[in-house]
Amino acid sequence: MAPGTAVIRISSALDTRLSKLAAMTGRSKSYYASKAIERYLDDKESLHLDIAAIEDIVKPQTIEQMRRQLAAHPALRRKEK
Repeated sequence: MAPGTAVIRISSALDTRLSKLAAMTGRSKSYYASKAIERYLDDKESLHLDIAAIEDIVKPQTIEQMRRQLAAHPALRRKEK
């Protein structure tokens, strides 16, 4: 995939830190900015997936919905003779 371009504004203090890190390691500022954004997005996406899963677990159900769900559970099915 071809790289895209994004223009961001950061504080001068953050830019100084980023420049120092890039100089110490021989990597570009863009490399570190890209890695930081990627990690941030991974964390946020994971968080939102976790929240959606929890909301799905705790969503209100009617008694009839609970009965159907329990009846479908393999450990609770009646054994037919």
